[in-house]
Amino acid sequence: MSIAPITWFPHAPLQPLNLPWLDSAGVEVAVLRLDLIDPLISGNKWFKLAHHLAAAAQSNALGVMSLGGAHSNHLHALAAAGKRFGFPTVGLLRGHAQQTPTTQDLQALGMQLHWLGYGGYRDRHQPDFWLPWLARYPGFYPVPEGGGGLAGALGCAALLTMVRNQLNELGWADYHGWWLAAGTGTTLAGLVVAEAGAHPVYGAMAVPEGHGVRENVAAILLAANPVDRVASLADKAPCALFHLLDASRGGFARTDPLLLDFMAISETRSGIPLEPLYTGKALLTLHGEVAVGRFAVGTRLIFVHTGGLQGRRAMGL
Repeated sequence: MSIAPITWFPHAPLQPLNLPWLDSAGVEVAVLRLDLIDPLISGNKWFKLAHHLAAAAQSNALGVMSLGGAHSNHLHALAAAGKRFGFPTVGLLRGHAQQTPTTQDLQALGMQLHWLGYGGYRDRHQPDFWLPWLARYPGFYPVPEGGGGLAGALGCAALLTMVRNQLNELGWADYHGWWLAAGTGTTLAGLVVAEAGAHPVYGAMAVPEGHGVRENVAAILLAANPVDRVASLADKAPCALFHLLDASRGGFARTDPLLLDFMAISETRSGIPLEPLYTGKALLTLHGEVAVGRFAVGTRLIFVHTGGLQGRRAMGL
């Protein structure tokens, strides 16, 4: 069995975000609803997987393997893609065997699971990490954690065209920047590459500073290589290419009453569902920046809803 590449991208609507604190500050936000593109291959994951699966198809891979945790949106999307498009998948998971709504889905979708413990999972950055797994699953294509790297970023670059094609429907001639949650920084890096300095990209980091988001983004931009292009950006761009802000609430997957209350109020008023690990933290961080006057009256931002709603189930939301 060989892998057929995903050759098309689903459409995500761009919708106004109506919240009182935005109205009072004179800041307009439109949400790119990637959570609506597909019930299983949801959010930014379809875009992050597309180029990886194309590379797997080009190499005549027999299947795909990747890494993630017990609530991984990435593994969930990969398993769903394998089920839908007819290729086997293997998931290498952090920690010890446990049953979560996500892992139950992974098994139902046909993904073969292996639990690495915590020490074994930390070894994923070692240069020879994949060798025993490729020996065990010959012909399988390894995809980095979270669908990261340049291939993942290039898929996310397609979001720029999707947004531009819908600006007229909002009555916008242009916008002033992007705002999104950052876990690995892959989607952010793809938007930076696509924008080529025209608009800044703001990443609300869902993980603490030491988790390597900055380094991941820098590595992707270097791989995209724009040495010539990066040099030319100084002439084209009056703004910084990207900004990273701490939205982690003290740790990855950490929540608190303030965040959960803010999410509940925001969902009720806007009608847009959120989840607490990424989109909820990103919106709360935007609220804080708007409150301190970071954005001038009349600013227009694109907020990327990166999906991940399947993970809410484990939190009883």
